[in-house]
Amino acid sequence: MSKIMKIVLLEAKNLGEDMVFTPFLPLGEVKIYPSTTPEEMPDRVRDADIVVANKLPMCEETLKDAKNLKLVCLTATGINNLDGEYLKKRGIHACNVAGYSTNAVAQHTFAMLFYIWEKLRFYDDYVKSGEYTKSGGFSYFTEPFYELCGKTWGIIGMGAIGRKVADIAEAFGCKVICYSASGGTYTLTENRRQVDFDTLLKESDILSIHAPLNEKTQGLMDLKAFSRMKKTAVLINVARGPIVDQDALYRALTEEMIAGAGLDVLEKEPMAEDNPLIRIQDSKKLLITPHMAWAPVETRFRCRDEVIRNIEAFLAGEDRNRVY
Repeated sequence: MSKIMKIVLLEAKNLGEDMVFTPFLPLGEVKIYPSTTPEEMPDRVRDADIVVANKLPMCEETLKDAKNLKLVCLTATGINNLDGEYLKKRGIHACNVAGYSTNAVAQHTFAMLFYIWEKLRFYDDYVKSGEYTKSGGFSYFTEPFYELCGKTWGIIGMGAIGRKVADIAEAFGCKVICYSASGGTYTLTENRRQVDFDTLLKESDILSIHAPLNEKTQGLMDLKAFSRMKKTAVLINVARGPIVDQDALYRALTEEMIAGAGLDVLEKEPMAEDNPLIRIQDSKKLLITPHMAWAPVETRFRCRDEVIRNIEAFLAGEDRNRVY
């Protein structure tokens, strides 16, 4: 393509205040917006050939005036915000970034697990309160915690992140079982088992979610699901918020159906003021982080570089990470 491409970045702030965008400049005429609302979007993309975005809806309402639009690039893996039928009807290509955050999300999964599993907030507060200096003993462990070795780690979604988590769980001595909400069959190592949903719930000591959001996974973890889990179990969700019914999780935690939960994602982000989970202030029971599992420095810069490669491939007439 010999024409100078007009490239519009709509949600630059989502990649961090420390992000450097100069590598985009050789690709065309670049306009950068720190953030954009859906209402602002039609005007900002009107003359764009390429749009780079994260969570904004890519649909007829927001793109109908973008007559020159040829490519939508997401700075994310999830494609729930893309209206695929509309994009295909318009002949607009769309690309995501895949695999860039596998190590980061797996790392955060275990950070969350150990914070809850070993009651780290409780024991840190105990020491910093000065109580340890007065205790008269070398050790203190009134809140029980357990070895991870020998426990069963259940996984919903055995993609790249799920497999990485399984590898690490096995290194700690866990048995790994997994479940496919789509009904697919995984290719597994001999020590891993694919099970049905009921078996997953009943056997898992730790249950972590690494699946995409779709009609099969939305609301998958509801009150019925929690009621079938072990009372000692811990849930970790680093995938998509709506996979877990938040009202059901609130009841599961407050009624002691399960022992704890760690969430990096919520049904609504940022967190809604009326989210019942905000009422649970006990960090031995619940840890919530603000959708940051994907966001170590190296990971965010890798995401930027993947978007640039997607644009370069498109300009060269090649498909790379194309989803539509």
